[in-house]
Amino acid sequence: MKVILNSDVTNLGEEGDICAVAPGYARNYLLPKGLVMMYNEQNLARIEERRAEIEERRTIKRKEAASIKERIETEPLVISMTAGINGKLFGSVTASTIVEQLVSKGIELERKRIEVPEHSLKSVGTYKLRIKLYADQEAILTVKVEAANARELEEKRVRLGGAKAPDAAPEAAPEVDESDDESEPVAEADSEVSTDPEIIAMQQAVAEEEAAEEEEVAAAAEEEVAAAVEAEAAAVVEEAVPEEAAPEEETESEGEPTERSGE
Repeated sequence: MKVILNSDVTNLGEEGDICAVAPGYARNYLLPKGLVMMYNEQNLARIEERRAEIEERRTIKRKEAASIKERIETEPLVISMTAGINGKLFGSVTASTIVEQLVSKGIELERKRIEVPEHSLKSVGTYKLRIKLYADQEAILTVKVEAANARELEEKRVRLGGAKAPDAAPEAAPEVDESDDESEPVAEADSEVSTDPEIIAMQQAVAEEEAAEEEEVAAAAEEEVAAAVEAEAAAVVEEAVPEEAAPEEETESEGEPTERSGE
């Protein structure tokens, strides 16, 4: 069915656009929330009366998006977190982490507009993240994840015989898993870290933090697909109703001959 957008709707369009959507999605989600109007002559006239205001708002939003894009791409976002000697973080950088850092710089963005590979960054390095701004406007944010305990890690490398820092980690793609076959110095380093009481306590705290972050990511994913799931469920119900009604009609039609035979 056709609807007219009352406001910008992700994955549908901008205020004033005419879109085709599933009937269940419109009735159960879009219409109750006031995000759309039914497509008819009366509502078309209403939207045309607002057309000048709508275009003015679109112009403002595009300018704001262009300004944010310039600020985001001007300098990288540096995030410091505790890491192990192999470059793996004790924790992870999520979209929420990035939003907090951007807000501290006066840039406000919705978490869902930031595309983070595998939902989080788990190693030190430099990452290029795509940011969805307004309509088809996008920006590329450079995120540099650094080890907050870099000096401590360097001292441990020296004790291990001058093992070098994992320089390749910053350029590694976020989705590439680390190999199980690590060098012996790294294995020794992991052993040393695991026996350090302070590090063990920190790892336990970070494990709890990671669990909370995973729940947050799951909640965000549910929020993004909730509308679609609800719409699909509504569509299934709509299709099922006529199918259930059919047998009743057949039963009634079959009953007539039986009554005649009884007579």
